[in-house]
Amino acid sequence: MPKIQLTPAQRREKRADAHHLSPVVIVGNDGLTPAVQKEVDAALNAHGLIKVRIVSDDRNGRELIYHTLVEALGAAPVQHIGKLVVLWRPPVEKEKSVDDDRLPGPRDVKILKHSTRGGQRPEVRVLRVLGNQRLTSGGQIKRAKPKKKSIKKRQAD
Repeated sequence: MPKIQLTPAQRREKRADAHHLSPVVIVGNDGLTPAVQKEVDAALNAHGLIKVRIVSDDRNGRELIYHTLVEALGAAPVQHIGKLVVLWRPPVEKEKSVDDDRLPGPRDVKILKHSTRGGQRPEVRVLRVLGNQRLTSGGQIKRAKPKKKSIKKRQAD
């Protein structure tokens, strides 16, 4: 039995999502080698829902490869039709390191200055705005001001 159990409604939804996918991994005539198994694992980590094509003409061999992949990788079996196999595994949540001291990075801002005479192209300038800067409505860069707290909030603190 696979570790992940899908209800028929979930399986139907995964089949519908996988319909437009192309096979990501192709298992050749050598069968399920450790390198192929590693590629299937990497594809599951990257995408979550994948199709695998098994080239072998042996029906029992394809079924064995399908069940081996499900058991070895901890994936949920979604569908097995002919030489195509659909596997799903929930994506692994990546931990993001939160650095409170970091400021926002620089960003490039385009400024359009329209001419006073009609019919001329607007002047386009690209400015780099750093994290501690802001762009005024006149198109100039100034240091960002600290956000002011209201008097009521200051009294509550």
